[in-house]
Amino acid sequence: MKTMEFNLSRKDVLSCFLLTAVFNAAIALFLTHMDFGSGFRKTFILSQAIGLSICAAVLAGHRFVRNATVSVRAVTVLGGIALGTTAGAFLGSLLAGTPFAAVIEGRAGLLQMLLSGLFFGIVVTYFFISREKIAQTEAALHAEQIKRLTLEKTALESRLRVLQAQIEPHFLFNSLSNIMSLLDGDPARGKCMLANLAHYLRATLSMTREETGTLEREMDLVRAFLEVHKVRMGERLHYTIEFPGRLRDLPLPPMLVQPLVENAVKHGLEPKIEGGEISIRVAEKENCLILSIADTGTGFHEGPGGGVGLANVRDRLELLYDGRGRLVLEDNEPSGLKATIEIPHAGR
Repeated sequence: MKTMEFNLSRKDVLSCFLLTAVFNAAIALFLTHMDFGSGFRKTFILSQAIGLSICAAVLAGHRFVRNATVSVRAVTVLGGIALGTTAGAFLGSLLAGTPFAAVIEGRAGLLQMLLSGLFFGIVVTYFFISREKIAQTEAALHAEQIKRLTLEKTALESRLRVLQAQIEPHFLFNSLSNIMSLLDGDPARGKCMLANLAHYLRATLSMTREETGTLEREMDLVRAFLEVHKVRMGERLHYTIEFPGRLRDLPLPPMLVQPLVENAVKHGLEPKIEGGEISIRVAEKENCLILSIADTGTGFHEGPGGGVGLANVRDRLELLYDGRGRLVLEDNEPSGLKATIEIPHAGR
């Protein structure tokens, strides 16, 4: 058997009483105009007493019968109307100074009770059934929203894993190729680069599988990454990393800065004979965290594979920050490229 459950707020209860009072006044005006009763004052008092008593009785009944079948709800409404009509007629007779028997036996009293009961029965039936439909609709929408958010979260996690998987092998294969070349011509530098790569991989192996790292861990990864390249490039590569110590534990998605640093090395400094410098700085601005990667290389140009890392960063920012994070590319002075990541930051 289908059950109906209602939870009324104070606003709902006040609305019921207000609507009933307005209709009670309309009944009193109608009866007075039709020459029923003993004048507007007594008719108004009786109408309000009967109507508001019915309202109170029915609402009280629904409060005590919170979860019941439709038939039980119908009996509750009818019982509330009968009880409220009787109590209202008695209370109205006292307030209006009219004998109770006269109210029950008189045409005006009977018509008032009939109209009030009929009206409130219709109002209560409509009100509660409509609230049930609204509650069912809201529950269905809530369940659908939870299902949609769950699917979106799963899709988001899957896309982030794919994006990270595209980043990791790119750096690893390039580094192993460089180490193999160095081991043939310069074993000492090759071993040094291999040691730095092992240190980097140990630090990144678990971190790249996490959804969130910290700013300090990301900067440590970038430093290890640059040390790998510095073995091969020597004095052609210089770098600085600056960030406020108070932000070291700030949550930051892993491998977010590394692709931009790799892009600066590969497409900015390596093609330049004398090499150059990479400056990595972190700052706060209002409600944003600003991470800038500036190089003094050859500047921005689209080369084979050059846009993959940038595209990955943009996609991750879009997914992770719901469109509120962005990547800005601009010329660096006097030469090179400056990449800036802006992400929401609540501050500390």
